[in-house]
Amino acid sequence: MYKRKSLLVILLMLFAFNLQAAMVDTVSIFSDSMHKSIKDVVIRPSAYNPSQRYPVLYLLHGYSGNYSDWIKKDPELSGLADEYGMLIVCPDGAFASWYFDSPEEKGSLYETYISRELVSYIDKHYSTVNKREGRAITGLSMGGHGALYLAFKHLDVFGAAGSMSGGVDLRPFPDSFGLNQVLGKYSQYPERWEQNSVVNMLYLIKSNSLALTFDCGADDFFCLYNKQLHEKLLERNIPHEYTSRPGGHSWEYWCNSIKYQALFFNNFFKTSKIKAG
Repeated sequence: MYKRKSLLVILLMLFAFNLQAAMVDTVSIFSDSMHKSIKDVVIRPSAYNPSQRYPVLYLLHGYSGNYSDWIKKDPELSGLADEYGMLIVCPDGAFASWYFDSPEEKGSLYETYISRELVSYIDKHYSTVNKREGRAITGLSMGGHGALYLAFKHLDVFGAAGSMSGGVDLRPFPDSFGLNQVLGKYSQYPERWEQNSVVNMLYLIKSNSLALTFDCGADDFFCLYNKQLHEKLLERNIPHEYTSRPGGHSWEYWCNSIKYQALFFNNFFKTSKIKAG
């Protein structure tokens, strides 16, 4: 009898835990700019209440990935939405969009989609803190580049940004990661590669205009370029957090990294509410 009661208690606890788990929506949003529907994952904390306002973390996938990568590869991601009381939105950025409006592929306008269409949809259909103080953006690899790129160009939309193993300088990889597809060949259009590399876009931000955090594994092929970005930010006296910890270009690294970045963004949201009143 005692064993049966114990088993019943365990089952009830597991049932209660499942009821409290964060809610995961898959939404399909029509992009007017690209004339197609795009799927995105939206994670709501278990305590989500439409009468309250929640900050939003936009989380971008990497090259050759899609909107479902993060939720499939990181089993603890939903827990971060619960832990910090935030929405987490994982957009689809296509196979190799690099999250800008491509001058080469007219149907690849992911800067417009994420910074305008997606943000507008999320604010309309969910109870959000509808201002830059309530929005952060980060991502891995191609998505790390995309997060910084979008935040630098849209300071009115995002108040904080991060990058995990980001491809922050495109120029060293003229034949890789589908970049020719969206930028054209480096030999033909070097100015496009220069203008769209995050490391060359620091002129767009000023001290304290954006809360910044980024990191890269010490064994990652992007590590050198992240270190160079860190040094350029120091030269310009732009506050930021930069970390290089053991690890390579892997999901093991990113699943660990997002925990630190989520904490950083949660602190940003808390202090921003105080400043913004």
